[in-house]
Amino acid sequence: MLLAVGSLTGAGQAPSSPEGQTTAPSATQAPMTKEQAKELFRSVDEILSFVSTDTKLPIEHSVKRKLISRDEVNRYLRDKFDEDEGAKRMERSEIVLKKFGLLDRDFHLRPFLLSLLTEQIAGFYDNKTKTVNLLDWIQPDEQKPVLAHELTHALQDQKVGLTKWSDVSLNGTSRNVQEDNRHLQVDEAETARDAVAEGQAMAVFVDYTLRSTGRTIADAPELADRLKDQVADTSGSPIMARAPLMLQESLLFPYSEGLSFEQDILVKAGKEAAFAGVLANPPSSSFEIMHPDAYMAHTPVPVLRLPDIHPLIDAEYMPYDLGVMGELDVRMLAELFGGREIATALAPAWDGGLYYAAQRKSAVTAAEKESTASISLLYYSRWKNPDSARSFMRIYANQIPRKYSGVVRRSKDEADEEERVYSTNEGDVLISRSGTKVFIGEGFNLALSRKLRDSIASVQTVGPMHLAVLPRHEPSLAMARLLESFGAINAGSLQRYTATGATLPSDIVR
Repeated sequence: MLLAVGSLTGAGQAPSSPEGQTTAPSATQAPMTKEQAKELFRSVDEILSFVSTDTKLPIEHSVKRKLISRDEVNRYLRDKFDEDEGAKRMERSEIVLKKFGLLDRDFHLRPFLLSLLTEQIAGFYDNKTKTVNLLDWIQPDEQKPVLAHELTHALQDQKVGLTKWSDVSLNGTSRNVQEDNRHLQVDEAETARDAVAEGQAMAVFVDYTLRSTGRTIADAPELADRLKDQVADTSGSPIMARAPLMLQESLLFPYSEGLSFEQDILVKAGKEAAFAGVLANPPSSSFEIMHPDAYMAHTPVPVLRLPDIHPLIDAEYMPYDLGVMGELDVRMLAELFGGREIATALAPAWDGGLYYAAQRKSAVTAAEKESTASISLLYYSRWKNPDSARSFMRIYANQIPRKYSGVVRRSKDEADEEERVYSTNEGDVLISRSGTKVFIGEGFNLALSRKLRDSIASVQTVGPMHLAVLPRHEPSLAMARLLESFGAINAGSLQRYTATGATLPSDIVR
């Protein structure tokens, strides 16, 4: 997946990273008193019991608790950000995201993420120390619903061991065709597992808030959609509100889509299937999260394969990154390039996609390596019908003049009406369609792009390839992976929800 800071990088789980976090609704409040702290500490066991009953996940042992200050939280998050392998891989993914046009060329990802981390923190469960960290500047009544969310992570951890369960990615850059396809087969599992973990915790958060009404997320089918809209509201987060569309959607995905996934399993298969069952047999892709029926029916996930392209490119290029372009990535690309209406219509027609990025060996200096001009990119996608493939080709081609300068269309070099050939300041661009397949080559010379296109087309099977074991990564979801590993993603502001007679607290993240 594109935005997995472990996707477009292979998001890595930091061993000591917090598994959950929630945004402070009243961040300017004075530190709580000793009596308030005692009250909050006492509530942990009571809420843990509620979570166990609500999820049917057993309590294996009590959960340690710790009260920490804002300065301690910020220092911890900054230290972990500097140490985390996912954060380091994120820096590589930034160039590819810019090459795709998902981030502006002048956007600086690292300072943005650091600002977001320190803005959003409000509480988290640390799966290394097995401790729920409570914040001394949030009043007890405001933290209790958050505790229901965080203690869900604690029981998940006791059930499956979250560090090991979450970390199923492959590290390092692949160097041959076997490694390439192994990466593609395991590219998105961490994203899907994050959505499971967060979807379950969001469901428990809602159930805890509704407990006085006797209702739950399972018997309020209208609730999840309304909550998704509120999760997407970034008005409570100035930094998130300024974030590019891709960052907003990918960071919120585990909470909004994860909640919908969880509710669907709850309604159709029951509590044990939705919690212990999904933890034991987690989905492996964002496609399954977005389509719970496909997960429950064990529908094969569309995964394309790469031929051995190394003999074609290794003389001039070094492997840089590769991964799955999933349905979420397509939805974000289509919305960014063509608008929400087009994205809503086009994304369900996605039927598989992959990308491969290579860096020119001639890029030697740090400045050269950090430039999108050093990266050549191929993107191969498959669609459920030719009209959708044609529509995607058109909206992508319309974006080329916005991504590059010096763009000149070379109609005389186009083999037929299904090709678009351009010269740009960063090299040739080829966009072509054959039936339901669309190939995009950016930066490779035209002859090489055509060879790569034909080689990739020749190895695709008619039906979808079954995923091997577990992982994959979509570029756009990998980012969520990084911030989730810190418990730092703001799932938006869950504003007052009163349709069921209940009042939901305002900001919930992890």
